Amino acid sequence: MDKMQDYEIILKRVCELLVPFVEEGTTLREDSDFVADLNFDSLKVMKLVEQVEDEYDISIPLNILPDVQTVKDFVTQLQKLVSP
Repeated sequence: MDKMQDYEIILKRVCELLVPFVEEGTTLREDSDFVADLNFDSLKVMKLVEQVEDEYDISIPLNILPDVQTVKDFVTQLQKLVSP
């Protein structure tokens, strides 16, 4: 699989995992900001991290979270963790 295809697959799955966390009618985009657009607080972030860790059977280092502002940032970090 090429990197772009991996990215698209991960993006699609992350968006599916995000749905329960956002208000109904909220449009999820790559540039959606977790705090400004999706109203995430630290608890929602940790719950999302937990779900993604279970989904991909990985451990997400918490020190990457300060660099994550948008869905794209999160997927890019995730891609580094799951891609060989």
